[in-house]
Amino acid sequence: MITIYGRRNSSSVQLVMWAINELGVEHRRLDYGHGHASTSTDDYLAMNPMGRVPVLLDGPMQMFESAAILRYVGAKFGCDTFWPEDPQQRGPLDTWAEWGKNTFTEAVLEVFVYDVRLPPATRDPKILAKASERLVPLAEMLDGRLSGRNWIGGEDFTFADIACGHILYRYFSLDWQRPELTNLSRYYDRLQKRPAFAKHVMVSYEALRGSY
Repeated sequence: MITIYGRRNSSSVQLVMWAINELGVEHRRLDYGHGHASTSTDDYLAMNPMGRVPVLLDGPMQMFESAAILRYVGAKFGCDTFWPEDPQQRGPLDTWAEWGKNTFTEAVLEVFVYDVRLPPATRDPKILAKASERLVPLAEMLDGRLSGRNWIGGEDFTFADIACGHILYRYFSLDWQRPELTNLSRYYDRLQKRPAFAKHVMVSYEALRGSY
């Protein structure tokens, strides 16, 4: 049985938990990180020298970095629509997955840090303006990708949707001036109808307020 180390309100843990639940993988999750068991112990650092969450254990094999875990889970447990065997089909999806987990997620998290993790007294509106200026063109890019598509790859839900979509609960619930993007909004509506997304991604982050 797979074991996941990481707190529910970590977006990186949410990515992994959404994936394994979407695929029906038997697992357990242990609370580690902010407000829970320490990620700074020797035992934990032996699994992840970065001291961050998540970590995945599958028998003797252990991994860190959520995007790598997503690929592992997709390759081991995913069907051919979720994780195409053909590299020429999978390659474009992996491009969007990489972009979603890194470029897009990092921009959303800049707004998240401002709106949630910074204490109100330390917030400079210029920080939010700069973060928004970075995020809006990326959201527009994702909106364009979704034009005429139900999912990132077309008609099939894939691992790329998890990489791009796991951060959208924060994107849509944070207090900032979002652009009106019809394709992206409809995509988010579709994601919310997926039980694994609703349970494992739409998780309160109130415990993180003012934590920086």
